[in-house]
Amino acid sequence: MNSETPIDEPVLFHEPGGRWRMLAWGPVFCLVVLAVELASGPVIHWFALALFSLILLGLTYVQLRAARMHVSVELTTRRLRQGTETVDLDEIDDILPPAEYADGDYEPKRWETARVLGELSGVPRKRHGIGLRLVGGGLVQAWAKDDDGLRAALETAKREYL
Repeated sequence: MNSETPIDEPVLFHEPGGRWRMLAWGPVFCLVVLAVELASGPVIHWFALALFSLILLGLTYVQLRAARMHVSVELTTRRLRQGTETVDLDEIDDILPPAEYADGDYEPKRWETARVLGELSGVPRKRHGIGLRLVGGGLVQAWAKDDDGLRAALETAKREYL
């Protein structure tokens, strides 16, 4: 399992893990408060609003960088990158079918308890797991917000590029 992804490979599936526009929320809320203070009161807290805007911007930046590093997904014609871990597609033997439960049957499938790719302790929040069987017989879980899209892209990549 490699940690490098060549730049020249075409990207078949991508989820960034976080959007840069999230950085704007803190300063926008501070501007709203500033507008309310300008319209309603004699005291305007310029320094406090600027300070809180910078604090919110900094905290959001740290969280966003972490999300983009640890919760991003990228599939190229040769590799699947899940956060900080990369798996070559030729190491993937099979893409397992999604878990479907009948009424009253909530027993997890074997792949749902397998190790999660990306050096994480579990499938990240708001993402869904995809079972993969590796060439050596081991099971792992890939994951994405759009798990159906990743599954389809993985199947296409396995069929067309390998």
